[in-house]
Amino acid sequence: MNARDILIIGGGIGGLTSAIALGKRGHRLTVIERDPDWSVYGVGIIQQSNVLRAAHQLGILDGYLAAGVGFDAVEIFAPNGAKVARVPGHPVAPGLPANLGIGRPALHRLLGNAAREAGADIRLGVTAARIEDRDDRVAVGFSDGSAAEFDLVVGADGVHSQTRGMVLPAAGTPQFTGQAVWRYNFPRPADLDALQVYNGPTGVGLVPISDTLMYMYATSPEPGNPRYDTAGLAARMRDRLANTAPAIQALAAQITEDDGVVYRPLETLMVSGPWHSGRVVLLGDAVHATTPHLGQGAGMAIEDSIVLAEEIDAAASPQEAFTRFRDRRFERCRFIVEKSLAICHGQIGSGPPVDNAQATAQMFAVVARPI
Repeated sequence: MNARDILIIGGGIGGLTSAIALGKRGHRLTVIERDPDWSVYGVGIIQQSNVLRAAHQLGILDGYLAAGVGFDAVEIFAPNGAKVARVPGHPVAPGLPANLGIGRPALHRLLGNAAREAGADIRLGVTAARIEDRDDRVAVGFSDGSAAEFDLVVGADGVHSQTRGMVLPAAGTPQFTGQAVWRYNFPRPADLDALQVYNGPTGVGLVPISDTLMYMYATSPEPGNPRYDTAGLAARMRDRLANTAPAIQALAAQITEDDGVVYRPLETLMVSGPWHSGRVVLLGDAVHATTPHLGQGAGMAIEDSIVLAEEIDAAASPQEAFTRFRDRRFERCRFIVEKSLAICHGQIGSGPPVDNAQATAQMFAVVARPI
């Protein structure tokens, strides 16, 4: 297809990498983001070898490497703290790490700057109030009262996608898993050279994100999907870590700042039917929201962005492009969603226990394949 006017709904990881991928191909881009402050929470994220490969394809690999810290393995620990496995990663090229830990604010700045450099017009504090597919164009009415028409619309607005509800109302809604994730930053020990994963009813991970900083994530059973006020979050997180390995309990004593705790209920979604309607397509968490147990939520969205841009340029029509995009992505994303959910269910006792070392090795093998 020739250069198109494209609206991207959502200014997170999936939306911004879509803007980079499409902008580099000459498309005219508008990105809208509901948050007027365009903020992200201040803990970290794991980016594995497939994401570094994608960053290279997007032309932002050097920025990734400069903003984060690389590591080449995942270490698995029993609930009592005994190390049971060290699983090597699969670097995509000599000289590159197998994994990268990076702070979310640093990643957000990197992607936002790259999207603007690719030509994206980014509008903050705006949502799509109305989407009308007119066969040859899409008419969009915005929450600020303005309106415009586009050749294509990309919904990258997350697990609770408003776009999905508007164009694919029968696609289903996210389901609470019975578990939530807690995150907190700590000083990084000098000997932490891997992602460390501790098994148990409360699963814990330690992730390096800079030379001096790491973050902890902890997944705990949360029956009834409770919501908590910020006041008291530090004490609640410490409580969840009371019966973990001694090394984790020692770190828990350092969790003192309520504002430093990030709490999120874990929800999952895998849309089995089409990912598009007419000239509107969805990607990332809007169609395949995963729990974080394999660290691939952002990776799947970034890969989506590259594949979608390739198919838009290669296909004769938007509908053909979107169908081919979904066909290329479905099985890989389904594996991540289902395997991650199986780990979650095993931790909370609603399914058989999963061997984390084996699951991690399987994931590395799957994402090492070309997209």
